[in-house]
Amino acid sequence: MTTTAPQSRAAEPLRLVDHLASELAGAGVTHLFGVGGANIEDVYDAVHRGGAIRGVVAKHEFSAVTMADGYARTTGRLGVVAATSGGGAMNLVPGLAEAHASRVPVLALVGQPPTGQEGLGAFQDSSGKSGSFDAKEIFAPLSRFCVRVDDPHSFAELLPLAVRAAQADPRGPAVLLLPKDVQQARIRVPGHAPAPHPGEPSTASAARLDAVAVSAVSKALRRAGRVLVIAGEGVASADAREALAELARRLGAWVAVTPDAKDVFDNRDPRFAGVAGVMGHANVADCLRQADLCLLAGTRLPLLARGGLEGALAGTDVVCLGPEPPFVAGAALGGNLRDALHAVTSGLPSRARPCPPHAGPLPTPTPPPPPPALEGTVPQARAVAAVEAALPEDAHVFVDAGNAGAGAIHLLPAPRRGRFVVAVGMGGMGYTFGAGIGAALATGRRTYVLAGDGSFYMHGMEVHTAVEYGAPVTFVIFNNNAHAMCALREEFLQGGVRDDDLFGRTDLAAGLAAAFPSLRATEATDAAELRAALLRGNAGGGPALVSVACDPREIPPFLPFQSFTEAVKSKEGSDERHVVHVG
Repeated sequence: MTTTAPQSRAAEPLRLVDHLASELAGAGVTHLFGVGGANIEDVYDAVHRGGAIRGVVAKHEFSAVTMADGYARTTGRLGVVAATSGGGAMNLVPGLAEAHASRVPVLALVGQPPTGQEGLGAFQDSSGKSGSFDAKEIFAPLSRFCVRVDDPHSFAELLPLAVRAAQADPRGPAVLLLPKDVQQARIRVPGHAPAPHPGEPSTASAARLDAVAVSAVSKALRRAGRVLVIAGEGVASADAREALAELARRLGAWVAVTPDAKDVFDNRDPRFAGVAGVMGHANVADCLRQADLCLLAGTRLPLLARGGLEGALAGTDVVCLGPEPPFVAGAALGGNLRDALHAVTSGLPSRARPCPPHAGPLPTPTPPPPPPALEGTVPQARAVAAVEAALPEDAHVFVDAGNAGAGAIHLLPAPRRGRFVVAVGMGGMGYTFGAGIGAALATGRRTYVLAGDGSFYMHGMEVHTAVEYGAPVTFVIFNNNAHAMCALREEFLQGGVRDDDLFGRTDLAAGLAAAFPSLRATEATDAAELRAALLRGNAGGGPALVSVACDPREIPPFLPFQSFTEAVKSKEGSDERHVVHVG
């Protein structure tokens, strides 16, 4: 972290929050996301006075975290979120849990009541004193670093420690609990060693690779006739796409991606095998069965990425590149992923090897909804095709949980020069609304949010934040008037659909157009209308929203549901071996 104040002022007393804002700005942080309140207002005041960081006020703290998360995933920089004490602080928990599980570097600045009021019945006391709960015990398991700053004069040392912890492997949130009086305290900041600029490798992540292990991996790859690479989100966070592509070229390998990593390899490359796991393509399993070796790059291969592949994995040698060990049996080469890819590739012949023939990522056939057909609904495949036709090549795409998300992961190719983000760490519905806004504000690029109506009802009013800040986000709401994935689980697992997961019809576009007159909000009743509305959104500045009606009975390309339908057709129970369970 670089110090921006002149040397002559280095020892002058200044408010702690002004030092904080200056340090973050000097480190390249451009936005701070959060929701205001009495015990965090001094941080916002410092950001406003400093002028180098844009303070963005969200509608809910969960979405503020996801804005910081989306900012971090698209820029490679540290995302920063601020929230007040009490309920505001607690609302951060699910968003920080996602950042922890998905290894996203986020710094959370959490306001606390003044230290003199702790244990004396202060409003929103979470000091752990006199029967209050301890906020540190809540946030510590969700973070790489968590400290309550009781002494303001320690802050100049604690801030760079928090930043380093967030950016070191494994990445994740760092939390600073800041009592109000500590924020307001005046401190002297002598010259100190700079912390790493966001995006720079930390000492931990730049550890030397094991030369013997590198040689062994290169030798195994040279021996293997056919190689399947399964690449994960770690390739994106390590900025290692080019290194992955060169390795695949020299190996002549097939390349599959995990559901949260569609953008790490060109989806139109002839080597692209498809998406691995429960929302993926059958071709990946076919390639794995033919492979002599499976190389995991930037993924530990969690359940969503390996569902349906367990049998083939058991009969294939597996090697994993990345800072953390895989969830499956195999050899592991730890350390920085980009360094590992370069090192392993340097041990291979420089000429390109031809890629063996394969079927490619053919869409999985899905049965049509049972009759009667719902008038005015658009089949998911046609809706996704309309999105593909309108999607700019440099757009970012954020895909939410549920049936709509499964369809987009399976059917929509990633843009060539943008991120394709799926929050599978916690799988929290509504993640995309904040994350898409954070990405759009950070990069200025058109960003697409693909979500169902269930996700919209959770955090969709962040559309108001997009309107207020003019964020170039296109919200595509697949509206089936249901928690459809839950309804399908009820049908397959519990003997019938309950009414509580089916909703009355709602015209989301009309409602939002009335609420926000400047928002371009459209209801699409067919694929052509959807594509036209998306193109209009691309042409304008600021946010746009399109709601497309879907049938809640449509079965998405989601392996557990496909295996359930196959079991029903063959009159087998859901406890048969070929049925895949997730959750």
